[in-house]
Amino acid sequence: MNLPPDSPPAAQQAAGSASTDADLLTRHIGGDPHAFSEIVRRHRDRMWAVALRTLGDPDEAADAVQDAFVSAYRKADSFRGEAAVTTWLHRIVVNACLDRMRRKSIRPVADDELVEAAERDTPIPDHTGDRDVSMEVSAALKLLPADQRAALVLVDMMGYSVEDAAQVLGVPTGTIKSRCARGRAKLAPILAHLRNRSDLTRVSSAKGAELRDG
Repeated sequence: MNLPPDSPPAAQQAAGSASTDADLLTRHIGGDPHAFSEIVRRHRDRMWAVALRTLGDPDEAADAVQDAFVSAYRKADSFRGEAAVTTWLHRIVVNACLDRMRRKSIRPVADDELVEAAERDTPIPDHTGDRDVSMEVSAALKLLPADQRAALVLVDMMGYSVEDAAQVLGVPTGTIKSRCARGRAKLAPILAHLRNRSDLTRVSSAKGAELRDG
């Protein structure tokens, strides 16, 4: 159903909520001035979470998400429907994050430096809650090369399947598996004090709730 541009905002929002992402994108391409705003409303929180965990800096993440949505707005007609709109948006957001990391020439930490960092930080003090653990995980992720960090954020922190992460990053599933394995191996000595994987899962869930509530 196409509503006239001067329809009440509540009516516009109700119409948008009843549409699929693909419908909204088609309407946006066709000139609907409200359709893309609904796409942003639906997905901005999750895109923000991906950007924040990938970049580890709220200001950089906000800029990356803004860049990504501007790019998606302008290039909507490049969407071919071969993947879900959300996958397409995630790919744009992750690419925006990687571009920012490359422009800043962030140097990945070498393996021997990771070992030195782990030894230097031992013993680890007690942690008082999920926020402390989350900060440690975010700091550790910054030590990884951009491609490994992006894969781990999608698979281990956002809960994407290897297949979905491969679609987002535009690489084979085997590449995602390899990047995750190498990333986990590099993080192991630094995060060894987080005794088991449930700690990371707990952090991911808590951080997601924090982002939604904020």
